[in-house]
Amino acid sequence: MISTTSATQNYGLLWTDPDGTPQASAGGYDKRSAKHRRTELKAVGCTRVAIVPVKPGEVPEPLS
Repeated sequence: MISTTSATQNYGLLWTDPDGTPQASAGGYDKRSAKHRRTELKAVGCTRVAIVPVKPGEVPEPLS
């Protein structure tokens, strides 16, 4: 039997604020939403913006 369920991948974001403070997203995103949020963060001057895969309920650790 072939399973029709698919695993949903969640993504978090890591970035550095314009003042140099490392940050991490507190919520999970789907890939499209993560890309949109990455664009927003870069537009306000954040650097080192990275999309990282996370498990449901997991929060990524900020970069140091």
